[in-house]
Amino acid sequence: MLVVLIVIALVPAGAILQHGISARDEPTRGEAMIARMMRHFAVPAKLRDAKNPIPVTPEVLTEASRHFADHCAQCHGNDGRGKTEVGKSLYPKAPDMTLASTQDLSDGELFAIIRNGVRLTGMPAWGGDGDDAEDWKLVRFIRHMPNMSKEEIRAMKRFNPISRADLEEEEFLNGK
Repeated sequence: MLVVLIVIALVPAGAILQHGISARDEPTRGEAMIARMMRHFAVPAKLRDAKNPIPVTPEVLTEASRHFADHCAQCHGNDGRGKTEVGKSLYPKAPDMTLASTQDLSDGELFAIIRNGVRLTGMPAWGGDGDDAEDWKLVRFIRHMPNMSKEEIRAMKRFNPISRADLEEEEFLNGK
């Protein structure tokens, strides 16, 4: 039995030694399971079933979409699908926020992930300044993402951060 366990441990170790570990690879089932566990553990028990105290209004969705475009879209994309250069380069990849794997999380789970981040993934901790409203508004926006129109996605683009080089190019093209 011990020999079997040693062989089972050596096969993945041998593969790692031969091929290395790259963020370009798709996560293995075990790694995906660990990432889901880390996401689960990132949520304090008291927040797991928390309900969003912010009502859904057009103003809340607009404000949150702008916040998302400025802070989150670099990894998740304005459409929330994670198909950005950064999002695709993370390991594990940035999740598609429109899919059930995200949408089925409770409001409290989404809030805690935004607030606290998730270790061993690319998700940083954004909250903690004492203003819960911004994070709850983002939860409302994440819930809205599967139903976003192309116009809403397009409108967010003007709130995406741009690099200094892009700004200088834009000023040059505009004769400034």
